[in-house]
Amino acid sequence: MSKKPEELSDNELLAELKRRFDQNKKTLDDLKHLNAELRLVNKKLEESEALKSHFISNITNEIINPFTSILGLSRAILSVEKENWKKVISMVALIHSEAFNLDFQFRNIFVAAKIEAGEIYPEIMLVDVNNLFESVLESFKYELRKKNLKVNYSYVVEGEVDNSVHFKTDPEKVKLIVANLLSNAVNFSFEGNTIDVKAVRKLNELAISVKDYGIGISKENHKIIFDRFKRLDSGINSLNRGHGLGLSVNKAIIDMLNGSIEIDSELGKGACFTITIPEVDIEVDDIATDDNEMFFDNDTEIF
Repeated sequence: MSKKPEELSDNELLAELKRRFDQNKKTLDDLKHLNAELRLVNKKLEESEALKSHFISNITNEIINPFTSILGLSRAILSVEKENWKKVISMVALIHSEAFNLDFQFRNIFVAAKIEAGEIYPEIMLVDVNNLFESVLESFKYELRKKNLKVNYSYVVEGEVDNSVHFKTDPEKVKLIVANLLSNAVNFSFEGNTIDVKAVRKLNELAISVKDYGIGISKENHKIIFDRFKRLDSGINSLNRGHGLGLSVNKAIIDMLNGSIEIDSELGKGACFTITIPEVDIEVDDIATDDNEMFFDNDTEIF
């Protein structure tokens, strides 16, 4: 049973007052700390909303522009007189290019949505790496031709590899990784330039590098390019595509595959992205078949 205040000695009263003061001070400090955390959370929410708005603007640019071009070119084709059908040839090529880019962006958007929802997992198969790379390069041949770009591709096997043909990984995700890197290289290369693509099959890992000789990326922007809500050129009507959603999707997929990505680039000196993916150490019987279904059917004829 506690004593009444009038029964406390001076020392006991001082001790009780100090205890209550310390308790009140702790409560006040806790409230200040909580308020600071709330302000920080509120600031992050505001930043998140701003970033999402920025992200939507970027994605809108990537989707609306190709749609607008496709519709405009289609209307132009419908209005061409029979004697001027030669004009249709270039229009069809442009429609293919815009549809290719649109399909490419949609694939990144769908993968990003699955990553955000936590609904994406590795689907491991035996993959013919050389065929996979040739498939992606084949799908980009018209984009490369449009800018008169040449690709130097090499596939190298280093060391004593038991199965130099097949590598155990997720083929569709590796395809998307390579396609995103190649897409950026195409978009940011100068016309008539060269892109170096190299795959190195090692004992327990696969190293992939894509190097362009284009405009390059400044050192301070090396981390920004992997942020899905940001891009270096954020103009809604920007003619430059790339360094947006694709690299953030790549980073998420590479992390999921326990790999790593490095960038070597400076402004005006091009960019080289190097990815290392470890081979999955599990028994796999499924062999990935690759008939170039990534974007368009390989038999599609372009005039």
